[in-house]
Amino acid sequence: MASLLWGKVYYHNLFAGFIREEPGDSISFNYDASYIEGGYPAIAHTLPVRSEPYISNYGLHPFFDNLVSEGWLEQLQSRLLGRRIVSRFELLLAFGFDCAGAVSIYDPKPSDLSKSMLDMSNPRELAVLTNRASLSGVQPKLAVIEENGIYRPTRMDELSTHIAKFPTPTHSDLIENEYLTTVAVKALLPKDEIVQLTIDEVVGLDEPALLIKRFDRNSEGRLHFEEYTQLLNKRSQTKYDGSYKDMANFLLETNGCLPTQVYILYRRILAGLFMGNTDMHLKNFAMFHTKDGLRLTQSYDQIAASLYDYKTVALTISGSKDHPIGDLKSRHLVLLGKEFGLSPAIINMAVMELAKNREAAKDAINDAPIGTKKLSNKLIKLMDKRWNGTFSLIGKALSKKQ
Repeated sequence: MASLLWGKVYYHNLFAGFIREEPGDSISFNYDASYIEGGYPAIAHTLPVRSEPYISNYGLHPFFDNLVSEGWLEQLQSRLLGRRIVSRFELLLAFGFDCAGAVSIYDPKPSDLSKSMLDMSNPRELAVLTNRASLSGVQPKLAVIEENGIYRPTRMDELSTHIAKFPTPTHSDLIENEYLTTVAVKALLPKDEIVQLTIDEVVGLDEPALLIKRFDRNSEGRLHFEEYTQLLNKRSQTKYDGSYKDMANFLLETNGCLPTQVYILYRRILAGLFMGNTDMHLKNFAMFHTKDGLRLTQSYDQIAASLYDYKTVALTISGSKDHPIGDLKSRHLVLLGKEFGLSPAIINMAVMELAKNREAAKDAINDAPIGTKKLSNKLIKLMDKRWNGTFSLIGKALSKKQ
């Protein structure tokens, strides 16, 4: 009979408790008595500190499930363990050192990697061999560390400073797209906090990567944050199962949150839709845990996905699920604002900010040292189409409502 899996859970450098596989396929998490007695904070919004165990009967609890890698990296990590199909708990134990946020998981019995199925002639796959990071998202990516302006893959037990993203065979300009979309969003929302990124080479790899500075790391180590899938108690696979209204409701109804941040969230969604970002799902929005309560993190993962074959909005918007972005009308965005509890004047203010900075966003795209002229023109053409077909009419839609 195979032994049941278990691991130690740490919050920053503090031992917080145990995560265990139980008979009958359930998984439990217990806070350790010393952690409880020390008065330390909960490791997750949905896991308040208590002496009773948390039992999940259907795989990992959503907080832990969202710490596991997805897509390309998940497949490579499974092959590193010598199998093509591996449970998410096994992946969490094996690669839980450098997770998103301040929580890490240690396996007391590290996996045997001698049966690895990785292609050792492939530089990216070879980097996974010592890369003990867990990263979400289906795009090829690795955890890297920056030292004196040089980027290299992290080694075992090193905390990454950046995430390196790579193009896919079907979307060769993917990293340039995200870079240009992000610089445009920075210009559209100059007072907002947007993730820092650049395109550069990674030591040992044969192609440039999009390098995104981790906002959950600083000179002292880890910063605690959770994605909205975790905050709303949803597993990683259900990141498209929800609405933008769900996030606004969380902000308005959760103790310690600032209702004024609903406006920031609304502006980010507007800017993303204006740029053709149809892939703004629940894992692409997150909140820091601070001493004063939950606060929005920097905006990240802004990419004009509608330039490819992703033509429907990721989450339910204004009551409409799988809404084609080409059919998005001004009334939908006005209704979204009302669902967020915003007045017509505040909705109009958000739109006027985009109008004011629209040309600056185009200039940011044209002036960027990265990306082809063809891609830049496609993005600007997309912006003009979105503006003329939807955003420029919001003022009229508001007047009709009033």
